[in-house]
Amino acid sequence: MRAMVLAAGFGKRLQPITLQRPKPLVEVAGRSLLERTLDQLARSNIEEAIVNVHYLGDQIIEFARTCDHSVNITISDERDTVLETAGGIVKALPLLGNEPFISVNADTFWVEKSSAQPTISAMGAAFDADEMDLLLLVCSPSQAIGHSGGLDFVLAEDGRIARAGDTKEGYIYAGVAVINPRIFDRALATPHSLNRYFDSAIASGRLYGVRLEDAYWYTVSTPESLKAVEAHLRAHGDMAPLLRHES
Repeated sequence: MRAMVLAAGFGKRLQPITLQRPKPLVEVAGRSLLERTLDQLARSNIEEAIVNVHYLGDQIIEFARTCDHSVNITISDERDTVLETAGGIVKALPLLGNEPFISVNADTFWVEKSSAQPTISAMGAAFDADEMDLLLLVCSPSQAIGHSGGLDFVLAEDGRIARAGDTKEGYIYAGVAVINPRIFDRALATPHSLNRYFDSAIASGRLYGVRLEDAYWYTVSTPESLKAVEAHLRAHGDMAPLLRHES
């Protein structure tokens, strides 16, 4: 299974940190967000990642050229036009192929026990293309560090997802999805959001979710959230194995 890493955003809420550095290369407790994403992919034995770039994209391209990691990076270049989440994926479809793939936001990560089945592996195993268009990772607000938004979804007993609306109990979208590329049939690589496809899948009963189990989920969107995430990592321990390829 290949992975699409969404790394083209401007990171405006993280200014001034992102005035000179793209958000995926912002370091959290000594390791960049993009490296942490690659570590999680490697833990699930994913060997290929397509990383899209726009804002300060030259820096991410240079990172991909020089980094020593077991995950091979291919750049999807959006430096001419930012395409948002879905548009970026549509542009990268020739690189992703015809099989279901993982989509990962480059500004979120989680820490799970090394003895547990990797979350991304479990999602890949749970994905049923006959029943699902997308399978999203969700987490409880009690697991979320650095999150300042509201709830995104409610999860039914059969695993189907609906929008949270005004409910007081629900889940946060944790920035990871298994996606069947057929949902982009006839779609154009123009700026548009994945939310369009979430809503279509909800309407057809084909949007499903799995909960992040026994782990904290971290998101970095503002300087304050970066401080909160780093403080929590210091208090609770960071992921130890870096899963780098040793030459």
